[in-house]
Amino acid sequence: MTDTQTPLLVMQNLQIEGLSEDRWKPIVKGVNLTLGKGEVLGLIGESGAGKSTIGLGAMGHVRDGCRFSGGTVHFDGIELTGASRETCRDLRSTRIAYVAQSAAASFNPAFKLISQHAEFPVRRGLMQREEAEKDAIDLYRQLQLPNPEEIGFRYPHQVSGGQLQRAMTAMAMACRPDLIIFDEPTTALDVTTQIEVLSAIRNIVEEFGTSAIYITHDLAVVAQMADRIMVLRYGEEVEAADTATMLNDPKEEYTKSLWAVRSFKAAQKAPVAEAQVPVVSLKNVTAQYPGTARPVLNDISMDFHAGRTVAVVGESGSGKSTTARSLMGLLPPVQGEILLNGAPLAPEFRKRSKAELQAVQMIYQMADTALNPKQRIKDIIGRPMTYYRGLRGKQLTQEIRALLADIELEPDQYMNRLPSELSGGQKQRIGIARALAASPKLVICDEVTSALDQLVAEGILRLLDKLQKEHDLAYMFITHDISTVRAIADEVVVMQQGRVVEQGAKEAIFSPPHAPYTDLLLSSVPEMDPAWLDRVLADRAAAQG
Repeated sequence: MTDTQTPLLVMQNLQIEGLSEDRWKPIVKGVNLTLGKGEVLGLIGESGAGKSTIGLGAMGHVRDGCRFSGGTVHFDGIELTGASRETCRDLRSTRIAYVAQSAAASFNPAFKLISQHAEFPVRRGLMQREEAEKDAIDLYRQLQLPNPEEIGFRYPHQVSGGQLQRAMTAMAMACRPDLIIFDEPTTALDVTTQIEVLSAIRNIVEEFGTSAIYITHDLAVVAQMADRIMVLRYGEEVEAADTATMLNDPKEEYTKSLWAVRSFKAAQKAPVAEAQVPVVSLKNVTAQYPGTARPVLNDISMDFHAGRTVAVVGESGSGKSTTARSLMGLLPPVQGEILLNGAPLAPEFRKRSKAELQAVQMIYQMADTALNPKQRIKDIIGRPMTYYRGLRGKQLTQEIRALLADIELEPDQYMNRLPSELSGGQKQRIGIARALAASPKLVICDEVTSALDQLVAEGILRLLDKLQKEHDLAYMFITHDISTVRAIADEVVVMQQGRVVEQGAKEAIFSPPHAPYTDLLLSSVPEMDPAWLDRVLADRAAAQG
């Protein structure tokens, strides 16, 4: 039962500034927020709205290059903006937890998952090591991680992005905190896994009376999780209300525009001519990691034609990104072959020519780990232009500026920034620009819109569609977002456990009858109805008897 009469967290006129070009500029501009014990507040807004900055502010923390410039943050009566480092550290390790947007950038790559999970409860004397590890396994099981007794003994790089995100959610729950800030906790998850994770998060929040701030750009997800929703833009509150009111009767035009996005749908294209040679083909590719007994890809075949988009969908760990790694030459096939314009392509990237490397470029899922944190944006984008296309000097600068403008980032404002000075969505756009900078023939888009709010995501889809038409690009579009597939795909490949379940034209795949696994995927797409999650879980429980 939510106790809104006793606030756990109170922000009053919160103001946060960021240092940019030797000047302090406002990021959060006088936000007021009250969170009751056991209450879940959803923060919604486009990229750069200040959602994550406010979430961190609830912990008494600001990123490097930022500062509290006004207002107060009271957590259970303790004022955090002026609290000592020791006070904040003690609260963060036991009473306040944070689930970051990018789990890959948050785990220490040198330690196993379960060791990092057990660290705080053991260090704070809440559990013995054996007890903490047992609790970790229980949480892994609740969060639907595969092989819960074993997965914690892997290193972060040995699990998929979705699995790593769930492991981080489990770690945040280790000390059973009073407040958890969830910063896009289901961003990296496929829709089938997302249902179980949302259910597990909600059950744990309800069981322990935990308060939560749930930051997301997915309106259908926040509808399942939040008691109230606050809409943000440019660091200011647009409006706030209980979830049902906000979904059914928003007052502000900006909020209504958020609710009405995803109108984009790429134009339907004529079928591929039988004689047309694909830009890239995978023929019966089987691949496995060195030192392992079982293949991770089994007999995979796909064709990528100029000017067309193949969407590859499936649950976390199904082999989508692994297929892309194999295509890129990062995981050479043990059987089968990869063709470029009908000619065999060397299985390993080190044996490919510069022209062959240029032909296939990748936009990575985790922008936080894909961008060099010490390079400025102009250098990140400019390097492939110089390496592959020989651009230098004035011509290079002109191309960088044009590409930044194409991805809707003001060149003068962003050219000299570091990745740490960008929001998650802005980093992903830089990743897109870096891939396009090489002028490739095939672009592998690995969850490129997963970290973006819906307004920006639609803009990116429109941009990719425009660039495809202008440059006759082929896209391999890896995603767990079925609405994105409907918007941009020409063909669809459904994968499960390293195999292709079915593939074909988008209209054929989405028209009944479906393969059982495809039917599961389609039924797992969240709806903007607060009762949707309960209804789906009840239906599946009834089906299982």
